[in-house]
Amino acid sequence: MQRLITLFIFLTGLSNMSAQEISGKWNGMLKIQGIQLRIVMNITKTDTGYVSTMDSPDQGAKGIPVTETTFENSVLKFSITMAGINFEGKMLNDSLISGNFRQANFDLPLDFTRTVLEKPEIKRPQNPEKPYPYYEEELTFDNKKAGITLAGTLTLPDKDGRYPAVILITGSGPQNRDEELLGHKPFLVLADFLTKNGIAVLRFDDRGTAESKGDFNTATSADFATDVQAAVNYLKTRPEIINEKIGLMGHSEGGIIAPMVAANSGDIAFIVMLAGTGIRGDKLLLLQQELIGRASGISEKDLKTAEKINRKIFKAILKSKDSEKLKTDLTNYMKQAVKENPEMEIPQGMTVDELIKTQVTQVTSPWMQYFIKYDPVTSLKKVKCPVLAVNGEKDLQVPPKENLEPIKNALLKSGNKNVTTIEFRGLNHLFQECTTGSPSEYGTIEQTFAPVALEEILKWIQKQVK
Repeated sequence: MQRLITLFIFLTGLSNMSAQEISGKWNGMLKIQGIQLRIVMNITKTDTGYVSTMDSPDQGAKGIPVTETTFENSVLKFSITMAGINFEGKMLNDSLISGNFRQANFDLPLDFTRTVLEKPEIKRPQNPEKPYPYYEEELTFDNKKAGITLAGTLTLPDKDGRYPAVILITGSGPQNRDEELLGHKPFLVLADFLTKNGIAVLRFDDRGTAESKGDFNTATSADFATDVQAAVNYLKTRPEIINEKIGLMGHSEGGIIAPMVAANSGDIAFIVMLAGTGIRGDKLLLLQQELIGRASGISEKDLKTAEKINRKIFKAILKSKDSEKLKTDLTNYMKQAVKENPEMEIPQGMTVDELIKTQVTQVTSPWMQYFIKYDPVTSLKKVKCPVLAVNGEKDLQVPPKENLEPIKNALLKSGNKNVTTIEFRGLNHLFQECTTGSPSEYGTIEQTFAPVALEEILKWIQKQVK
């Protein structure tokens, strides 16, 4: 899941410098996984301290809430708990902050300047260029249940006519309508390909992301499912859409959400699960950790230690009914785990207490608790519409052998007779042709979505809507 390991959406000087000078817009260039990403920090001084937001222009993300911002003795620190991001940097002069950016296994140098930085050139040959040979419309629609307005793009083969439609559902983490990641825009590529082949496509920004309203940080997969249902309701008001032929296509976490919606609605004609999961969240996270860790060169000893610690954390979350008590219990347990494993690496510039606080906040967030406890079979066994579930053979985030079979079994056992599963040889979690499948390759691969996967998905959808 993007939130779990595709975390790529993404700061200490002069002792007499006044705190006021830190306010304003700061621009940085993060070099990660072979590409460059611009990071913009918007810092504001208030009566009680500092508040800030982060923009990631090259990923189409704007106004990402920053959990905590401090500036003391020329040292700037900020954290985004939901994404596991921490920065510490020293203000060297009026226009330069030099520091380190930390997220997951990444510890990278990052400098900020007042100077606006140019967009880095990234080769993404599959990204379509305007003018498109089809109709495109920017729009908004309301999720009345949540009281929020969502923004998206509808593409139609032509402005006139009536068409079957697909709603695209992003993976985890705050995603824009193109599911933009490391310069890739997989949902733009998908929408372009499908629309050119007679399928209308609606894609939209996650709540609280880009142009959509709402609070992303407090939402769970179940909340995002209501956003998708709102999208379905909106499409049914459009005269260009054939109401009986509206399908859902979800990637990663979106592959969990699509069955949630289909299980509770008779309006869904079909669903496509792109690297969707078929096992409970805690089991998936343990698999991810093992596979990605091994691909990253982590020793078997360290993998076993991490697995032991995480199993206990997940067990506590599975049993918990009191979030505050859970935070206390996990804090105490992690302190003990650090004592018992003195070789455990602490990120540079971070104390043990800061590390533990960050990790506890992350694993006890509403989204993470829900994900760890949720078993996709709950919804899958209620889905009666046609289902296509696809994975890449080299997917290390949602490994195909452990997920496609449970998906298929849950659907068939509930009497669903229109179930197709495909494991694409040589493809990763993003459906790119790859070498190892490691997330570290995502940004270095020019291809956004393998043509073989695009063709098979289209062929299956056309069969359902003919």
